[in-house]
Amino acid sequence: MNDNYSIVIQWSEKDECFVASLPEWGNCNTQGTSYEQALENAQKVLASLVESSVSQGESLPEPNTFTISSLVT
Repeated sequence: MNDNYSIVIQWSEKDECFVASLPEWGNCNTQGTSYEQALENAQKVLASLVESSVSQGESLPEPNTFTISSLVT
């Protein structure tokens, strides 16, 4: 599995849980009652998405990259 995919985790006041989004995979989200659980669930979903895409012969989305142009010191 490509470990370079993004996982964005944010607290949802409305749902009272942490929501983990997988930006490269469209509108794919999961959740957890703790930050750690949301991350674990997102990693499982990501693994399933990659496995499913590969088994169906579909290409994987390109990972988003973040580049720091300069460091603040």
